[in-house]
Amino acid sequence: MAAVSERKLPNILVTGTPGTGKSTLSQAVAERTALTYLNVGDVIKEKGFHSGKDAEFDAFILDQSSEDKLLDDLEPLMSAGGYVVEFHSVDFFPERWFDLVLVLRTDNTVLYDRLAARGYSSKKIEENVSAEIMCVVAEEARENYAEEIVHELQSNTLEDIEGSLGRVSTWFESWKAEHPAHG
Repeated sequence: MAAVSERKLPNILVTGTPGTGKSTLSQAVAERTALTYLNVGDVIKEKGFHSGKDAEFDAFILDQSSEDKLLDDLEPLMSAGGYVVEFHSVDFFPERWFDLVLVLRTDNTVLYDRLAARGYSSKKIEENVSAEIMCVVAEEARENYAEEIVHELQSNTLEDIEGSLGRVSTWFESWKAEHPAHG
């Protein structure tokens, strides 16, 4: 397992309540930096790392056994480095995996409209908007990662995404300068 300092490229975690723009920003960061985009939800679905589906919320259930299988599967990738990882929850990922954690935040009315446009049930919309109001994902990130690597970014407009993309690109170039490629 490569230590953080031995990775040739950093790992970035992009998280936030569903509908905050994780996919949009993650894919843009991957394109701009040549890091590999990894949607954890897709891995869970494709590899069956879940214990069924919650019909009420139309979401896969990630129990402890499923989390363990997922983490075992991702460990070699994260140890090697070079990933932009997207997921809406962060409390089970090892802290050592990430060099930067971005928590996307969206105003409630914008978030409500985005989730409604996706066809989410009123209960699922209410649950996610409430989670955003209560800063659930931001709190998880602050509790699980070093303060200096966690950054909350507004994600209400395409201009917000562009600004965040610029900030992450600058951070990425600084990281590369501070961590010359190893052997």
